[in-house]
Amino acid sequence: MAKPETALVRTPKLGVPQADGAVEGYSAKRTLPLRVELARQLRRARTRLTLAFLVLLPLLLLAAFELGEDDSRGGRTFADVATASGLNFAVFTLFASTGFLLVVVVALFFGDTVASEASWSSLKYLLAAPVPRMRLLRQKAKVAALLSALGIVLLVGVALAVGVFWFGTGDLISTTGEALTFPRGVLSLALATLYVGIHLSWIAGLALFLSVNTDAPLGAVGGAVLISILSEIIDQISALGDLRNYLPTHFSTAYSDLLSEDVDPSSMITGSFSAVSYAAVFTVLALWRFNHKDITS
Repeated sequence: MAKPETALVRTPKLGVPQADGAVEGYSAKRTLPLRVELARQLRRARTRLTLAFLVLLPLLLLAAFELGEDDSRGGRTFADVATASGLNFAVFTLFASTGFLLVVVVALFFGDTVASEASWSSLKYLLAAPVPRMRLLRQKAKVAALLSALGIVLLVGVALAVGVFWFGTGDLISTTGEALTFPRGVLSLALATLYVGIHLSWIAGLALFLSVNTDAPLGAVGGAVLISILSEIIDQISALGDLRNYLPTHFSTAYSDLLSEDVDPSSMITGSFSAVSYAAVFTVLALWRFNHKDITS
């Protein structure tokens, strides 16, 4: 009697480990895509409210100038020449926001990265997906950087648009009385915006480091802002002399050198190097801490 044939059915190799030990079909590079994290952050109310406020701020400043008594034109501060042209209005908006508002914005986006997940008790589930720790922190930092850059550009862009519409495309008048043509002024404003973004990198690194050390987002954000304020206060102590050059906030407004015919970039170069150095140190500390931290929330 002939032996009956047996049909062979091949089944997928589910659960079969690859050479690196991972399950077949799993790739760490495909976990937590940037577009997914970005869309997730843009859906949050705090992100939309922050960006909306940055758009609204130039309109509030314009209303303040129009409602107030303007008896200081021709003065020697950015506020005194803010209404001289659209460019002057944009420069004043940037100058008024550099020391505190933009610090808060960057601290908010970076300080909320890991701490918010920990506060929601969702961090351990993200890592169990599994998303590698370094990739998780890197993707969240990239999104925070994109949102921070978007916020800074939005603020300056809207301020320039509002200023040009209301005050015209006149020359950019510096506090020393020098005048830059509109194209040259736009270039100077763009470079100033770029410098502010580079300078605030130290806040980004600090807030990221604090974020991986706490389960309270407010603590990370507030801690970064508090340290910035303390640095600003200490910077006012002239008795410290050249020691103030080592403070992370000392060169925060070095971009004012761009508002003259003869630009001296030395302060901006030093300020950029200082900010990037602080940012690198804090980022390395954040990576090390997050890689060795016990995740319980």
